[in-house]
Amino acid sequence: MFTMETAPDGRVLLRRPDDAPPAPVRATAMVFEDPASRALLRRMEQLAPTDADVLIIGETGTGKELVARHLHDCSGRRHRPFIAVNCGAIAETLVESELFGHEKGAFTGALSAKAGWFEAADGGTLFLDEIGDLPPAQQVKLLRVLQEREVVRVGSRRSIPVDVRVITATNVKLEEAVRTGRFRQDLYYRIKVGSLILPPLRDRPGDVLPLVDHFLTLYGRRLGRRAVRLAPDAVQALLDHDWPGNIRELENVVHTALVTAAGDMLTRADVQLSLPVDARTEQPCVAAALRGSFNALFEADVPDLFGRVTDALVRSAYEYCGGNQVQAAKMLGISRNVLRGHLARLGMIPARNR
Repeated sequence: MFTMETAPDGRVLLRRPDDAPPAPVRATAMVFEDPASRALLRRMEQLAPTDADVLIIGETGTGKELVARHLHDCSGRRHRPFIAVNCGAIAETLVESELFGHEKGAFTGALSAKAGWFEAADGGTLFLDEIGDLPPAQQVKLLRVLQEREVVRVGSRRSIPVDVRVITATNVKLEEAVRTGRFRQDLYYRIKVGSLILPPLRDRPGDVLPLVDHFLTLYGRRLGRRAVRLAPDAVQALLDHDWPGNIRELENVVHTALVTAAGDMLTRADVQLSLPVDARTEQPCVAAALRGSFNALFEADVPDLFGRVTDALVRSAYEYCGGNQVQAAKMLGISRNVLRGHLARLGMIPARNR
């Protein structure tokens, strides 16, 4: 079993049984202050050292990939590859080739042989995010790979043994998908040898302020603002919020506040929280919802206010969408090309060569 330690900077550390250096638990995934998080940690301690395939269940923004990485880092496979694949981001016609590889000439455009993600993760861990988006035809092939521990590339008849621990994740109810025939029951039970349920942030309020402290330190260091504190009204607002976007939303709120706030004390006006669903229907004007924050910025006489607010909005939308440019552009109501230009100027993506 692992033992917990607290580092000088406040991070929770797990000591491995082999007395190797402790592995830091990234607070962006979880902190262990709330009882629900402590229960999650105990379950992780049981699963991490094994080779059991694990299904991680949690809402968007709860840190499923970071939990998967932590399981890998605390296992005997930690010195081997960890590869994360978003099943929902792969075109249906390319899923089989991406996961299992292909031979030269297997299809139009296959100019050379290519190993799939299973082969690339050999000896390590393969994390399949949004497993519920996997097409039915590929679910059958994934089940065979998990049972036989070997892959057959597209265009080949030769099986290739693979030694891979598979961790999957979903933010949908797979039981419902099984009942409606959208997800194979046998595959569901195969990937759920072990399971972890990540509680949403609203169900572990004891983690809110520790996470806020973490992000204040993280982004304060990046922005050169190391002495920023929270006013009591800001603390209360953060505790009262239900965090529909979970940890990802909290991270963006803190980051935006540090970018736009003028002083070293973050007040309620600096903390830009999303409106509850019922409040959104009553308040159709976005400007009205943000007026308090804007007024505080106007009074502070922030230089280049338009540019800084625009940069913070673009950055937050991109991070909130997990780096998905199409979703971020749609959320902001701009074209993807406009978004790409802005992200390139911010240094968040490489600039295109003309």
